[in-house]
Amino acid sequence: MIKIIDIEYIQDYIIRLTFDNGMVKNVDLQPYLTGDVFGPLKDKSKFTQYGLTPRSIEWYNGADFAPEFLYQLPDIK
Repeated sequence: MIKIIDIEYIQDYIIRLTFDNGMVKNVDLQPYLTGDVFGPLKDKSKFTQYGLTPRSIEWYNGADFAPEFLYQLPDIK
């Protein structure tokens, strides 16, 4: 089971994720910020209100992505 062990905000909706297997990637989450749960995160001041949980990233409103989903996203350099 893959886990996220570090998160760094880069810019806009891009975050750098470090996984427990050593993989580091920058992912753009903007295309996934839709609906009742993720839509409020389009406000950048809210997008940056996140924390690290034992497995993944979670935002102020309880929104989270499965680490497996984040791991499969393309790395944008």
